[in-house]
Amino acid sequence: MLLSIKTKLKLSQEQKIIMSKHAGIARFTYNWGLATWNSFVKDGLKPNKYLLKKFFNNHVKPEFTWIKEKGICQKITQYSFDNLGSAFGRLFSGKSGYPNFKKKGKHDSFTIDASGQTIPVGGTSIKLPTIGWVKTHESLPHTTCKLITISRIADSWYISFAYEQENEITQKQHQVVGVDLGVKELATLSTGVVFPNPKYYQANLRKLKRLSRKLSQKVKGSNNRHKTKLKLARHHARVANLRNNTLHQITTFLCKNHAKIVVEDLNISGMLSNHKLAQVIADCGFHEFKRQLEYKAKKFGCEIIIADRWYPSSKTCSNCGHIQDMPLQERTYNCGSCGHSIDRDLNAAINLSRLAKP
Repeated sequence: MLLSIKTKLKLSQEQKIIMSKHAGIARFTYNWGLATWNSFVKDGLKPNKYLLKKFFNNHVKPEFTWIKEKGICQKITQYSFDNLGSAFGRLFSGKSGYPNFKKKGKHDSFTIDASGQTIPVGGTSIKLPTIGWVKTHESLPHTTCKLITISRIADSWYISFAYEQENEITQKQHQVVGVDLGVKELATLSTGVVFPNPKYYQANLRKLKRLSRKLSQKVKGSNNRHKTKLKLARHHARVANLRNNTLHQITTFLCKNHAKIVVEDLNISGMLSNHKLAQVIADCGFHEFKRQLEYKAKKFGCEIIIADRWYPSSKTCSNCGHIQDMPLQERTYNCGSCGHSIDRDLNAAINLSRLAKP
């Protein structure tokens, strides 16, 4: 199967400058392509990424000598147009809105390749096309890849690529498990295992507010504002890394030890429209949880079953099947028919697990 990896680079100051130049050229190319696309549409024409790429390479690129500076990989402009084409493809399919212009320092990234040849990776060093040798903070698997994407988060640079790996089929301890996701407890399993919600954003909210307030008080364009902006970005990245680490631990445990995993099809966008719970729900990372489950299920050889969005897992008694209303404030399910009393989340998880049984 095809897996991807993303890890932090250990760069010198000179190497960081080179990465910034690459990201700047990728951003300039994308913005030029988007502006030209808008101009063509305004004139009644139907542009595409191939037409823009050809025009840019023949008429625009020769005028900007800094794009062909020594040590700059020329493949980055090609992938900028590919990204622009993908953005409009998502627009036309109704998956996203109209593409926006890229801004310096926000989602800086670029993609390179080795002109059709594979790129060997492995260990704590990797030789990038044109750029040269760079070091990583952790050891990479010994394999090959075709494309490499380098991105910046705060003031740190990361490398990511996809590679082929055989599935790691593990011995399963349980055949079926139901997973109830929630705000109070991040995940409750039908086996009785409970993963508490660490609420990293709320735990760090005070510091985030303080840094945001300091940033608003700095003079725009000053060095102090730039330093404060980096501090805030680092702290946001730290919160995101802590959240992702917790989700990785839970999803890996589920996929390694359970043959069938039943989860709810949550209406996340609808849940986020509740302004009272939006912050807490966003802090849980439900979408990322589902995304990790899907690819790890293929890796470890388990099956993911998505329960219907309208299945009343919380309202149904896991003992007799009686259905009754369950307000959010009630944390214990007390059945009005058989008198069965059980934790609300555990009751829902047990009901979900039964959907996998024939």
